[in-house]
Amino acid sequence: MQNGTDLYHLPLGEAEFSKACGGPCTEGCVTLARIGDGVWALGDSKRPEAEPLRFTTEELEAAGIAPERFGLNV
Repeated sequence: MQNGTDLYHLPLGEAEFSKACGGPCTEGCVTLARIGDGVWALGDSKRPEAEPLRFTTEELEAAGIAPERFGLNV
């Protein structure tokens, strides 16, 4: 939770997802979008129908995921 907010209540409707590929992009890519101040949605291009997972910036950093790799600023 970020400042008492349930991350899964934040809307994704206006989110612009960017891709970062770890290998051949024919295999699919991880997608990332900023959905709030210090809040991110992480998806899978192979499963676009699946609900993206939600993380704070601190949680992404702890997992070794850098928004900069997706062309996004923190």
